[in-house]
Amino acid sequence: MDSILFETFIYLCAAVVAVPIAQRLGLGSVLGYLTAGILIGPLLGLVGSETETIRHVAEFGVVLMLFLVGLELQPQALWAMRARFLGLGGLQVVVSALLIAAAGLVVGLDWRVALAVGLIFSLSSTAIVLQTLSEKGLTRTDGGRSSFSVLLFQDVAVIPMLALIPLLALPELIPETAAPAAAGAEQAEAGHAAPMSLVADLPGWAHALVVLGAVAAVLLGGHFLSRPLFRFIADARLREIFTASALLLVVGIALLMTLVDLSPALGTFLAGVVLASSEFRTELESDIEPFKGLLLGLFFITVGAGIDFGVLSANLSLVLALTAAVIFVKGLVLFAVAGLFQLKPGDRWLFGLALAPAGEFGFVLLSFSEQNAVVAPELAKILSLVVALSMLLTPALFVLYSRLVLPRLRNGDGREPDAIEQPGTVIIAGVGRFGQIVNRMLLASSVRTVVLDHEAAILDMLRELGIKAYYGDASRPDLLQAAGIADAAVFVVAIDNRERAVQMVEYVRRNYPQVQIIARAFDVNHLYLLKQAGADVAVREVFDASTRVGSETLRRLGLHPFKVQKMEQAFRRHDAAGLAKLYEVWDEHPDVARNRAYLARAREHGEALKEMMETDRLQLHDRSERGWTPPPKGYADELDA
Repeated sequence: MDSILFETFIYLCAAVVAVPIAQRLGLGSVLGYLTAGILIGPLLGLVGSETETIRHVAEFGVVLMLFLVGLELQPQALWAMRARFLGLGGLQVVVSALLIAAAGLVVGLDWRVALAVGLIFSLSSTAIVLQTLSEKGLTRTDGGRSSFSVLLFQDVAVIPMLALIPLLALPELIPETAAPAAAGAEQAEAGHAAPMSLVADLPGWAHALVVLGAVAAVLLGGHFLSRPLFRFIADARLREIFTASALLLVVGIALLMTLVDLSPALGTFLAGVVLASSEFRTELESDIEPFKGLLLGLFFITVGAGIDFGVLSANLSLVLALTAAVIFVKGLVLFAVAGLFQLKPGDRWLFGLALAPAGEFGFVLLSFSEQNAVVAPELAKILSLVVALSMLLTPALFVLYSRLVLPRLRNGDGREPDAIEQPGTVIIAGVGRFGQIVNRMLLASSVRTVVLDHEAAILDMLRELGIKAYYGDASRPDLLQAAGIADAAVFVVAIDNRERAVQMVEYVRRNYPQVQIIARAFDVNHLYLLKQAGADVAVREVFDASTRVGSETLRRLGLHPFKVQKMEQAFRRHDAAGLAKLYEVWDEHPDVARNRAYLARAREHGEALKEMMETDRLQLHDRSERGWTPPPKGYADELDA
């Protein structure tokens, strides 16, 4: 069956099946997309020659992604990261390219081919790395920000690479590319449009002026023209037209960059940065995000589907060796560069493992090198497999980081725990935004506390404020003993890691049953896990703030403050009772029957809440507290008389 509908069905079906499974296994959506592509392509043969064409369309997802990244980045933040942008990014690209090129010379490649290969493999996957960093909540870490700086520099570096590669052409390969050129000329004679370019026949100085003019048009147009345009469209109050205008903006900028031989991703990123302070930023994000997600997913599927298992099986050992060599060499360079910029060990590992594989621009440069008689077609097929295989390994390296590297670093990241001079009545594990408030309240009440955390920067800040806190991992038994856990009255778990919080509660309850345990819970499911592990009290971190916001909303709607207070108290009582009832049927891994029982009781709980809130609202008070009746009219006047 050869139909666009059938192919669309296959791609969507593969994504819908594979991605949720990968997410549930903790592998991330990117690895799910790549696996789906392998299944429908090389393994089952459901898609074939159209994959390459679809990939070119799906690469627009990278353009949309960089536009959205730019929307999140204020120009001031971009200027602040200039040192990492030029330093980290420049060193990584130059040193990686030279080392890989040197390795190519050692194995007998011509220096021009070796240099082209070095440039190809010096780049990393912007799409996979940024998507995975976002999914795993690592974008705001020092390693995540450094990775973004390097990826941005790599996207910019593609421009001079495209200019350099034609200068590396091998004379002996030119006859092999003459046929495609002749075919292109025949197509032009037949009426097919040649690729458009505004700079194709211009001298160097004119080329530079046109390029600068295009960049200036993007920056100035985004700043001065986009706002009036979007205001005009917003006044029409047609959501689909606003969506169309957002896509028009991105497509138009990408087209302009292509016409002047610049990277479309670079142009849309600059446009996003310019619009980051616009009042339409949120609307633009919400309109473009679905297209970005679908196209990026399609791009990852085509990468997996494009793996040629025939060439792979014939050159399996060579492809595996080259893939391992590329990741190893780039990893060494990244670790060395990260050390020069004094990244912490955890961020250094994240930085190195995330950027060591090759990226999607490798396919672009490789195809460009083959077209310009730099890389032979046979070598290009093998190198494309290396690019695809290394990209396939990128999510796996993130899994390696989160499951093997990070736990080891937490247990020993090169800094010895601080010596604890005096044990505390209360031991607090974690001194972030949650634990700080708990500690301040206890100190204000003259309670002696011992605060443990492994974030050195936060501890240094607290010490400058005069608050004593100790560096160390509270999950270590020896550190808990030094903190006085055996004689402590209360152990407060306030860390921001769900799994480790449950493990801490289990350990303390098992070994120190006399200690009262109060734990921070992220949601109801985590609360139940903590109770199951032995916590005496588990408090949802956002529950109090949420109920206060609800109460303030009711006051702003005109309800009397006394009524609101009674309704909030009723809500809290009912919620506490409901948590206990739902816990009776809760299961961490429920079967169908138990899950139905939980959902049925949750529905009953919700209906009972409405009924009880209505009753309390009418009665205004309960049996345990006195009500309040406002004084009669004229009461104050009588007092004055």
